[in-house]
Amino acid sequence: MAAEEDMAEEGEKMKPFLDRLDPPVYVVTVEAGGERAGCLVGFASQCSIRPFRFVVWLSKANHTFRVARSARRLAVHLLGRDQQALAELFGGETGDSVDGSGRRLDKFAHAAWTPGPGGVPLLDGVPAWFVGRVAERTDAGDHVGFLLDPVASESAGRSAGHAGEPLRLSDVNHIAPGHPVD
Repeated sequence: MAAEEDMAEEGEKMKPFLDRLDPPVYVVTVEAGGERAGCLVGFASQCSIRPFRFVVWLSKANHTFRVARSARRLAVHLLGRDQQALAELFGGETGDSVDGSGRRLDKFAHAAWTPGPGGVPLLDGVPAWFVGRVAERTDAGDHVGFLLDPVASESAGRSAGHAGEPLRLSDVNHIAPGHPVD
């Protein structure tokens, strides 16, 4: 118990540093075993130049994590500042929700998308996305890192009206997460 309290105290010491950061947020989508899932992600980054690699961190409490555990590919979507509704759908709702008929909430019924490589859902109208093959999974506590080797990507670029800033963490901090954050 003392070790957990020490870790919590150390985390609080990091807060002033972390409060200065304002990274972009992403929607990660996945398909495995005939099940689709997706969530809003704030922990993600390029992590290697050669080979090019990117890592996304999914909360173990998240439905998307449970689907991604057996997935071979994930899609990572960069959102534009005008895409608050997508952020709210994938960040404020959970695939664990069940409606009155006993069916899980299908976030993709409320978003335009097309199947990508390996059937992974690709959200329409985002400034950029890539699909990555899962090269490795790393357990880091309450999140698991998915190391991705890109296999496909697309960027709408400035000509498609996405010349502005990406949606950032500060733009979505009002969204109540689909799952409680410990």
